[in-house]
Amino acid sequence: MTDLLSPLSFTRGPDMPNRFMLAPLTNCQSHADGRLSDDEFHWLTKRAEGGFGLTMTCAAHVQRIGQGFPGQLGIFSDDHIAGLTRLADAIHARGSLAIVQLHHAGMRSPAELIGEAPVCPSDNERAGARALSTEETKALVEDFILAAIRAEKAGFDGVELHGAHGYILCQYFSASVNKRTDEYGGGMQNRYQILFEIIDGIRERCRPDFSLGVRLSPERFGIETSEALAMAQRLMQEDDIDFLDMSLWDSFKEPVDPHYAGHRLIDLFANLDRGRVRLGVAGNIRTPEQAEEAMATGIDWIMLGRAAMWNHDFPNRYAQNRRFEPAETPLTRAHLRAEALSEPFIDYVKGNWPEYVAD
Repeated sequence: MTDLLSPLSFTRGPDMPNRFMLAPLTNCQSHADGRLSDDEFHWLTKRAEGGFGLTMTCAAHVQRIGQGFPGQLGIFSDDHIAGLTRLADAIHARGSLAIVQLHHAGMRSPAELIGEAPVCPSDNERAGARALSTEETKALVEDFILAAIRAEKAGFDGVELHGAHGYILCQYFSASVNKRTDEYGGGMQNRYQILFEIIDGIRERCRPDFSLGVRLSPERFGIETSEALAMAQRLMQEDDIDFLDMSLWDSFKEPVDPHYAGHRLIDLFANLDRGRVRLGVAGNIRTPEQAEEAMATGIDWIMLGRAAMWNHDFPNRYAQNRRFEPAETPLTRAHLRAEALSEPFIDYVKGNWPEYVAD
């Protein structure tokens, strides 16, 4: 098992000082126009201060109409660069790598939030979404690339492309959502073409040592586990990305697909040929023991989400005591405020997972 406290090198970009990444967590804390707020700044820098080797922002939307939740961090305008620069500088000053997650919610953008019908690879009556034209799809590719260029200008070490959880890239990947008949629809190669065009554009237009990652999920939202495995393998074989982030929800469970019965999700991906690409997972890793169990599969790093919300200094505490006991839910608002969650963030958690907040 690789030591969680050992450094991790990448093909491009600086080394991580340890194997702990902060997950890109929805938090509803930034300004309505997408500019960074002090609350979001403090939430993220507190995790860098707590020892996370890589601090990733929440999903930052690359188009105004791609906003998925109120108070979302934006990266669709040059007006966002000043706040992002402040954030990158502060994360680096605390010894952590800084990565922006690039996102577009697609048909999951609430119409009342964006002021118009959301967009999707195909018309979707249930979501009230309209299909993007071929020209609009190409514009979407360009806007992901421009967002990466803004992250580079702001001083970030790299970006992650959010291709999971039913957001717009995932919508293109899904055969049940994507009914297009142009080059972005049909067979698996075409449905994932948008991702590879974005990757190619970032590689061509950002500096050579700019780190690039992709987040995928292996099931739900119309994703077939077999396709997720095939695309994960292709991404790692082609070597144009530096890290692959598999969001598993529960790293240790068996897949829904009965074809893979008897195997854990984490093992399916850990057993792929990774080449030089670094592989990590997120999903129900909340204790030192679970972190070590995940690393024992041979993956390169772990990503903490909810555990990082309750314990901003999880890595530092692990370094001091490998059997420390993390905070357990439910937690008081006072505890969460001390962990640098703002009132809007706490309200978001309470509204979605009431069992986590004690009062």
